[in-house]
Amino acid sequence: MRTNFPHIRLRWRRIGSVAVATAALVLAGLGTAAQSDAAPVSTKVTWAATPCATPKKTGELACNSLRVTGGVTAYEKAQGITPKAADASTPSGYGPSNLQSAYGLTSAAASNGSGETIAIVDAYNDPNAEADLATYRSYYGLSACTTANGCFKKVSQTGSTTSLPSSDSGWAEEISLDLDMASAICPNCNILLVEAKSATMANLGTAVNEAVTLGAKYVSNSYGGSESSSDTSYDTSYFNHPGVAITVSAGDADYGAEYPAASRYVTSVGGTKLSTSSTTRGWTETVWKTSSTEGTGSGCSSYDAKPSWQTDTGCTKRMIADVSAVADPATGVSVYDSYGVTAGWYTFGGTSASSPIIAGVYALAGTPSSGSYPASFPYAHTSALNDVTSGNNGTCSTSYFCTAGTGYDGPTGWGTPAGVTAFTG
Repeated sequence: MRTNFPHIRLRWRRIGSVAVATAALVLAGLGTAAQSDAAPVSTKVTWAATPCATPKKTGELACNSLRVTGGVTAYEKAQGITPKAADASTPSGYGPSNLQSAYGLTSAAASNGSGETIAIVDAYNDPNAEADLATYRSYYGLSACTTANGCFKKVSQTGSTTSLPSSDSGWAEEISLDLDMASAICPNCNILLVEAKSATMANLGTAVNEAVTLGAKYVSNSYGGSESSSDTSYDTSYFNHPGVAITVSAGDADYGAEYPAASRYVTSVGGTKLSTSSTTRGWTETVWKTSSTEGTGSGCSSYDAKPSWQTDTGCTKRMIADVSAVADPATGVSVYDSYGVTAGWYTFGGTSASSPIIAGVYALAGTPSSGSYPASFPYAHTSALNDVTSGNNGTCSTSYFCTAGTGYDGPTGWGTPAGVTAFTG
């Protein structure tokens, strides 16, 4: 998202050819804790980076999403489903009840969020956004969220409802993922989709400002690129919004810092592999890592100052991430999309999923106080998070930068939601 972005080459190594990735899964049942007694079965799942994960033009940022292309997903295995190849007729990933169960949100999702607005900031236009969202919400029994009833609104970065950016099928997949995850976590929330005219930092940043101007107190951003010396000026121009929870994906290219996840004003969201277990919680998580070029981002910023609430001692500047949520496509989420692909259900992963999930949790927790920086909230309530203590996203000289452990670590931050307490000021 920089208009002049020579350093962007550093972080696109995983998606230069949009190659298919594979992962071996050995999982018991998935879906609900009650299904966890299913016999363990090995299956191979394949996926590919979505088209928007490759910047369209020099100077643009990339989305952080991957779409499953084959195999039987963990969720399907739990349900005893053996779909036909490329079958998109039924959901094949986690739905709202799964995610709410995993993150202790079932009661909050049923009663909280009315009157709150989650903004989704993405690039280009998805002409089917409202219709696809309606299909997702109807299937899962969520209330209608439409322009007509005032729940859904789509605007350009200038706030126009009629003069929208050019349409793009790759970013439409990203938009569907983001809208569905916001709905899954906070079904009672209103949703504002702000579409930037391109994926430059200037345009996406302008879209963030427009979302705040239009009243959103929760703004999700599922994109990123390499850091640059311009980042501190972008912080001031686009992300310094006290009283607004701004979430940003940590990246999908494994260990290494990205921007705007490195902004000191945002909540940087890492990614996990989410599986059912026999624990009291009924779920377990590890760091998401598929290969040496794919997994959740993390790291010590080269440019952004350390916020006052971050107290780890190995990084003198801003450390990524703060918290985390599911991102592994092999344990991915269900999404409905119809623009530029065969209309139907797909399973997605990437930290593009975890960012809107966390934005939704902030919305369930309630409006941040004016003047507050919601990125600080989890640091004041670390015991109210699920600590992720195993896995890594690469090799690093300072262990916690890339390896999970008890307490804070780079790949998963302080952990994943265990209810809404950690996201309350």
